[in-house]
Amino acid sequence: MKTILVDAVHTFVIEGDEGVFGPFGKMHKMLEDFPNRKIILTSANDEQFKKFDLGNMPYEVFTLKHSPEKTDPEYYKKMLEHFALKAEDVVYFEHGVKAIESAKSVNIKTHYWDSESKPLRELVVFLENNT
Repeated sequence: MKTILVDAVHTFVIEGDEGVFGPFGKMHKMLEDFPNRKIILTSANDEQFKKFDLGNMPYEVFTLKHSPEKTDPEYYKKMLEHFALKAEDVVYFEHGVKAIESAKSVNIKTHYWDSESKPLRELVVFLENNT
């Protein structure tokens, strides 16, 4: 069973009322339908970790604190090594096109998440077909 890698800010973590950040409820509910392990990926530094309330996420959170960024393939290599995973063991959805290209360059199966239209059905199909 593949691990689902979840982009943090602007995908799973969204801004709610009064500028408070938290999980996108509909996405969280949908992800709970999948028994797979989930890991939230971010580049957040300590200040951003607090701002986006990443310490209170329902899944593990991985960050390299901008060293390197997710746009650098080295980020994904280090993440895979950290969790003792291989590229074929994971799928990933992300809103940043450059981060997607970076993940693909290390053979991670990816899906573009449109953070404006929030197409949950497309994401469900991707996960059903790839996990």
